[in-house]
Amino acid sequence: MDPNHSVEKAPRMIIRSTTANVEASNTEVPQDGYILDATQLAPDVSVKLAHDGQTVLIPQPSDDPDDPLNWSQTKKHILLAVVCACTFLPDYGSVTGAITLIPQAAEYGITPDEVNHSQSGNQFMVGAGGVVAVMFSAYFGRLPVLFWFMVVATATAAGQAGSHGFNGFFVPRVLNGFFAGAAQGINIWQASVILSPYLGPLLASFMLTRLSWRWPFWIYTIETGLCLLAVIIWGDETYYDRRLPEEKQPLRESHLLRLLGVEQWCSRHLRNGFLEAMMRPLRTISRPVVLLANFYYMCTFAWVVGINATLALFLTSLYGFGPKQTGMPSPTLLSKHKLTTNYPGLFFLAPILATILAEAAGHHLHDFLARLSIRRHRGRLEPEARLTVIYTALPFLLAGLVLLGFALDRGWHYMLAALAWGLYVFGTMVVSVG
Repeated sequence: MDPNHSVEKAPRMIIRSTTANVEASNTEVPQDGYILDATQLAPDVSVKLAHDGQTVLIPQPSDDPDDPLNWSQTKKHILLAVVCACTFLPDYGSVTGAITLIPQAAEYGITPDEVNHSQSGNQFMVGAGGVVAVMFSAYFGRLPVLFWFMVVATATAAGQAGSHGFNGFFVPRVLNGFFAGAAQGINIWQASVILSPYLGPLLASFMLTRLSWRWPFWIYTIETGLCLLAVIIWGDETYYDRRLPEEKQPLRESHLLRLLGVEQWCSRHLRNGFLEAMMRPLRTISRPVVLLANFYYMCTFAWVVGINATLALFLTSLYGFGPKQTGMPSPTLLSKHKLTTNYPGLFFLAPILATILAEAAGHHLHDFLARLSIRRHRGRLEPEARLTVIYTALPFLLAGLVLLGFALDRGWHYMLAALAWGLYVFGTMVVSVG
């Protein structure tokens, strides 16, 4: 259920009825699912509903104006935009480096494979940083973790852009992946994550036709700094424990103190203990349905990350894409494949278009499957019902991956490679947007 919907005034309470045993106040999902259709509740049960007057809000907002669910729509959407922008950065900056490998290798006097070591370290740290950020957020608070991680991400982004020598580039490059990955632990809108790995190479490819390899990283630094500024101006602490009565909720007195984490530190006894916060991801992943879903997602995204990080090398060897020295494919390959000078960047339009189409289709598909499950189960929704979207995405994933493998192995036309890559990204996005 979308918590951004405004709610109708009703007494604060936990949903309990004679027709079902449902608690909608916290994070545990009852064995028989959530009741979302208010018509299935007992007549004496009073709950807060969405705009349609029928859908039960989960979790139920409290009567406290400091409850994030009671914030204005404007504030909610601004916060959403800020977090989406921060979420966009890690993969954007990470895969930008896949395009700059060749000019960097020429400057450092080493091979592109050696330069790619920094790329591997950066991408690993993007994933690790998100997990650590989730752990820290449960103990220190969400806003200060995002703020301090973004501060270091901005500094390391500037460090890799202005570095001298490969060792000077390697260290800030890897550290940037860790600290920039904090927002991905929040991951409100998955399109920000899946679209960013293709916009980075697209823009970097065009920059390299006329500018130094450092410019894509300076642009990334500017974007990171702007996101940091947005966090400072509009960011706010979204953690709110609805199990506590309103009079025991931590007071929100100073935006600056919340940003720095001082208020959260003073009220840390009301949240998870440090060990409990560190163990939360392990307890979550130990649940079979979560473990299986994450394993599927890991396998799906492993190909996205691996292919996107190395695709520039494949395109260079097969089609002559990407060399900064000429800014265009070689004359032989231009003639053979009828390419233009813009294709090194335009190749990444295929996954970008696939992401946009899948965002539009997948959003409605997930909602349709949820509504279908609710009708079949008399107003109840089990979150696992959305997993059936995997069957829709699987043909696109298999066809795209197999076709891309044959295209790169046998040197088929670049349009087939672009089509295959688009199919795979479409399938990945369809699975993700729910």
